[in-house]
Amino acid sequence: MLAIRFLSANFGHDETAARRGSTLPRGQGRMAIAAGNSGRILVVDDQSVNLRVVGTLLARQGYEVISAGSGEEALQRYVETPPDLILLDMMMPGMDGFDVLAALHELGPLQVPVVFVTAAHDRDLLLRAFDAGVVDYVTKPFLPEELLARVNAHVGLKLTRDRLERVAREREELVNLVAHDLKNPLSSVVFAAELLRSGLCKSERIPRYLQMIHESADDALGYIRHYLESQAEAEPREEDILLERADLGETLDWLLQRYEMQLEARGIRVELHPPPVPAQVCIHPRVLRQVAENLVTNAMKYAPGTELLLSARVGAPGYWQLIVADRGPGIPPERQRELFKPFVRLHDDAEDNGLSSGLGLSLAKRIIAGAGGQLWYEPRRRGGARFIIELPEAPSPAFA
Repeated sequence: MLAIRFLSANFGHDETAARRGSTLPRGQGRMAIAAGNSGRILVVDDQSVNLRVVGTLLARQGYEVISAGSGEEALQRYVETPPDLILLDMMMPGMDGFDVLAALHELGPLQVPVVFVTAAHDRDLLLRAFDAGVVDYVTKPFLPEELLARVNAHVGLKLTRDRLERVAREREELVNLVAHDLKNPLSSVVFAAELLRSGLCKSERIPRYLQMIHESADDALGYIRHYLESQAEAEPREEDILLERADLGETLDWLLQRYEMQLEARGIRVELHPPPVPAQVCIHPRVLRQVAENLVTNAMKYAPGTELLLSARVGAPGYWQLIVADRGPGIPPERQRELFKPFVRLHDDAEDNGLSSGLGLSLAKRIIAGAGGQLWYEPRRRGGARFIIELPEAPSPAFA
């Protein structure tokens, strides 16, 4: 997205030097070659000699250079490969620099700094350039050091801003993930505590409710430890990931035990179909429980008084499936395409006490995809929703 038009009189000898592999004149021999520069620069100029000279100059500094010989080509290159800086010639035949800027703004918010390269010294014209969104300009003729200093400064600012935005986005995602995953165990704690406080529960069930409170609180603390450790550790090694394995039969038993009382309170009958043979999949057991319990709690909210199917079966070759299916209203056809998007609620009139953020399915799908699997939805015959988690089978311990 850079448009530059250089005076051939100033750069003709430079191009010859570049072809010979020598340093560029006018002080470039004194210029330190920057090592490790990163960034993508779009250079737009209707003079091919200028594109070659400037491209050589920037490439020697470690930049990736994209060249465009016209405004129309610049727009095409911008869409194909968004750059980190645009060097834009102000005066070009056809689309000039101002026309290119206007077209870029029409494509959406312009997050890329644009530097005009111009022979004009007209103050009003330069003020117009800043009003149009240009962050800087270089007047011709100019020293290579001057151009590189401005390029380095603006690319550095752009890449720093990108890193800060990425960090902020990752922290926001982590907060959303932790808050959502803590919701299920804390809801179980509140459910059991309220029954105990009411004095209406049967005495023989008191130990079970106390156990539920203890296990749910322990799970909540486990989730917090897991996220803190994941932030402190480096990228997980592939061999460590391969050692993670969850047993589908044990996962189904855990779901039934953890939510038995809540399902009963909602009038939901459970049909359990464990895997026909021992089945282990490549994912951490706690992570699989998190995803599966999100599907179970959705069924509790949207399908009370119905039947819930918890099942495990063989999937595609080398894969196993865990299925959570209910006999509720299902997902309206017009909402199915948005089902796994962030902040999309299954039903607008759901009774969730304001706790549903619409993040659960989006996070669950991303987690399963990160483990090499898939999560999808299917409507059931005779009504209801079926969610299917498919994960790769864990290798036997002898080959792990």
